[in-house]
Order: sequence, then C-alpha cells, then structure tokens
Amino acid sequence: MKLFNRIIASSGKLILIISLGVLSLWGRSSFACTNLIVTKGASAENACMITYTADSAGFFGRLMILEASDGTTRPVGGSDVFPEGTPTHKVLGFCGENVIGSFQGIMNDCQVAIAETTWEGYEELFNTVGKFKYPELMTAALQGAATAREAVELMGKLVDEYGYIDEGESISVCDKNEAWIFEICGTGSTPETENNGCVWVAMRVPDGEITGHANLARIGVFPKDDPENCLYSENVVSFAIKKGMYDPEKDGEFSFYKVYGINGVKDKRVCEKRVWSMFRRAAPSLNLSVDYAQGVDGAEPYPWSIKPDKKLTTADVAALMRDHFDGTEFDLGEGVDAGPYGYPMRCRPLYWEVDGKKYAWERPISTQQTCFSIITRSTPDLPDLVGGLVWFGWDDTYTTCYTPIYAASTQVPPSTNIGSITRFDIKSGWWTYNFVANYAYPRYREMIPDIKAVQEELETYFQRLRPAIEKSAVELAQTDPLLAVEFLTDYSKMQTEKARERWEELANALIVKFNDGYTRTPDGQYPNVGYPEHWLRRAVQESGDRLALPEEERK
Repeated sequence: MKLFNRIIASSGKLILIISLGVLSLWGRSSFACTNLIVTKGASAENACMITYTADSAGFFGRLMILEASDGTTRPVGGSDVFPEGTPTHKVLGFCGENVIGSFQGIMNDCQVAIAETTWEGYEELFNTVGKFKYPELMTAALQGAATAREAVELMGKLVDEYGYIDEGESISVCDKNEAWIFEICGTGSTPETENNGCVWVAMRVPDGEITGHANLARIGVFPKDDPENCLYSENVVSFAIKKGMYDPEKDGEFSFYKVYGINGVKDKRVCEKRVWSMFRRAAPSLNLSVDYAQGVDGAEPYPWSIKPDKKLTTADVAALMRDHFDGTEFDLGEGVDAGPYGYPMRCRPLYWEVDGKKYAWERPISTQQTCFSIITRSTPDLPDLVGGLVWFGWDDTYTTCYTPIYAASTQVPPSTNIGSITRFDIKSGWWTYNFVANYAYPRYREMIPDIKAVQEELETYFQRLRPAIEKSAVELAQTDPLLAVEFLTDYSKMQTEKARERWEELANALIVKFNDGYTRTPDGQYPNVGYPEHWLRRAVQESGDRLALPEEERK
C-alpha cells in the first residue's frame, strides 16, 4: 500500500519514457484473445484465476522477467514510467518478437495477475496523441500495485492524467482475494493537442462467480454510487452525451458496452459465442440460449457474471479453455468443413462469400493461431512468494500441456525464451507444441487421443506434485527466502523442460505411428485405414459416376 500511495502521490511528476512511434504489440484487428475470470469463492482451490489466450497469426513471444526496483535504480525495460526513487514490483511477462518495447506483464510478486482482450471500438474514438498503449499500462499496473484494486485505480489515474492511445480493451485483474474487469477506449478528442483522452469503467466480479470476455466490451449498466465494486472515469457518461452517442431521455440507463462497444451480428458470433460456451459448460443448469451469440434480434444478453454449478479446479478451468463448441450444433469437428477426420480448425478469413452470399466460420476458444495461453493462480492460503503461479502452455489450448511457472522465479525456463517465428527449432517450446498440433490436424480424430493421453499424464502429475512442492517452499521460506525462490525457479524450469522433452518424444511417436496415410500397429503392421463411411458417401454423392467401377469389376 505504501508503494501504491507513493506512486499516486507523485503521479504529477511521472516521467513517461514511452515512444509514440512504437506500434502496439500486434496491430489493429490482429489480436483476438479470450479471458475467463474465476473468483476465490468460485474456485475449489480458494484461488482467484485468470485465463488468457494470446491469439494472433504469426505472433511469436518469449517469457521475460522485469526485476523489482528498490528505488535506487530505475526499473529495466517495459513501462519505465515511475519517477526516480520509486520502488517497483518484479513482474513476470512476455515480449513479442521483433517488437520494440513490447513487454506485457502477466503477474507480479504480490500475486496480482493481469490479462486482456481487444474489442477495438469505434475508429473515430481512436486517439492519435497520448502516452499509454495497453501493454505498457498493464505492465505499469503490475509494477506499481500490490492488489487488484490498486492496479485498477493506478491504471485509471495514469490514463486520466497522461492519455491513452490504443483501441478498446477489456483488462482482467485479480489478486489473492478479488477480481476486476477494467474496460477502456479513447475519446478521439479534437483539436489534436487534446487528442489523448479516454473513458473507462471497472467492475469487481462478485465473489463466488465467474465471468469472461472475448473481444467485446461486457460492462453494461453499472452502479455509480458503489465505489467498493465499481470505479469509472468522470467523463464516461458526459462525453457520450456531448458527442451525441447517448441521450438520457431516450436511451434509458447508460450502458458502457452499448454506447462505446460495437455489437453487430458478426461481432457476437465470433466473440460473444466464446463467452456463451464458457458459461454453458461451467453452468449447464442455466440452460443459456445461444440466441444472443447468434445475433438474434431481441435476444437477452448474457449475465455480467454467473455462479458455476460447482466450484472449479485448475483442471476444470483448463478444460473450459479447450473448446470447439463440442457437442453443440456448432461443433467444429462435424460437417463437411471438418474433413474426413474431424479437423476442428478453419483457415482465415472467418468471413467469406460464395455466389454473392456471405458466410462465416465459427470462432472457438481453441484456435490454431494461439501463441500461448495461461491460467494464473493467486491464493491467500500461501505467502506471496509461493502463491503466485502461472500455468503456461504453448500454442493451441486443446493440444498444449500446462506447466507450472512460479511468479517468484528469477529465471524463465530456457525453452520459453528462445527461437524465432522464421526458423523451426525443436528445442523452442513454441515450435515443439506447434509441430505436434500441426502434424495432427490432417488426421485429427485419429491422432488426438494419443496427444490427450500425454497431456493428461503430465498435467495430472504436475497437479499431484504441486501441494508437496508448495509445502516445501513455504518451509524453506521461513528460514531462507532466497533458497525458497531458487527452489521454485529450479522446479519451474525443470518441469517446463520435462514437458517439452516429453512433447518432442510425442512428436517422434506420432510421425512413426501415423505415416503415409497408415496407422502403424504395435507389432509393426500397416493395415489400410481408409476413410469414414460418412465421408465416402459424400465422395460418391459429389463425384457421381467418376469413381464408380465398371459392373464386371464390382463382383
């Protein structure tokens, strides 16, 4: 709290070293992520959790650590926004390849975790002048705050005073006791010298409930007299009235997402449907209709948050992030577009046209262009040194393995910080997992059981081992905190590398077993595989007599 108060008190003297010429991490429209937020009371592990999928075509990231500063030296890298002499927290995060100043924080040494999804908003509200893009804003929040509320207040303070120059964002923040969503967009003010403003609102997620967002703003009507649960910029309503975006007499109660967000049919189908799928699986008893996600006129929007049918474990949360709308009418593993082997991915673009008619593929949570995904864990049951945990997985959520990386670590696992998108390297974690996923896609239904078996083997092992590791770390911390940190660092590195090596073995096994269109048996035989009957029937239907044999050859 003292650090946070010092930053707020000195905010008028902040020295912002952020180049206005630096582009945002991945550019407009290219980054499409998914967040699930689980409060402590909704968790079977008494922990707040946030999921994040870093989805972007061609994106290659590396894990990094921003060291804490005791105030005698200026923090290194990232959002170097604090005045000289200000202490800051250590931050575990990631950096995009070949992107200057692209560090984005994930979790700090006080168990504060953060993630985001981009919803863009109206182009006329994009600012051309300002100080903060969302990665720097999120990183500054982790460097300067010891709680989720402090992070929200600090982000609001910084953008109110120094401006915001990015698209519409939904930012998830949690600590070991509570979780928030902070939504923000620019104001596109004129003249250009004033073109740095923003509007924002933040709401606390009720304890015992979960929520999520997936590239659409989700805060609607919010309380203006409940600072314990809701914070907002002074201009959030007045700006909308001034610009003719909202008329209090005609439009009813003010709704942030209705005024500042874009919620067309296409947007709901590729964004809100992911929220629907998380909700429908976490709380099937609610029987939530898909109509709103389908863009049906007059359909009821989904609740801001829901109570899951049962408290969620980390494994439950991982399962929610592994989703192709399985078992629904939108199941991507079914239909002619899934091919003969149930391929659940669809090549971009999502929107396409045939004979003048427009169509769209479904956009699931699990997608091939995920660079990495995380599940953060923050818990009051453990000291900060041990409680801050990031379950980390490269590439597609469905075919990845979540490995434990403690936020206290002083070094990241080697395979998380090497490689390049321009050169295949099996020792790079991203390339290892990416290769296995891509090799499986053409014969997905046949290969996925082998992948899921290894995934379950490793993730179950990590979960079973976790209590003993954390008990040992707590005991070490009582007598030698530095040794406890070294212990957790080594454990994180060892298990992450163990999983990558096991995945390399899996890649070799898949290549040998599924080769040249055959499936090798354990005794070395190569029986014919053929195609599923439903696919053969489609082939006959579409080819007519072209594939038919002469009558005498049919006997």
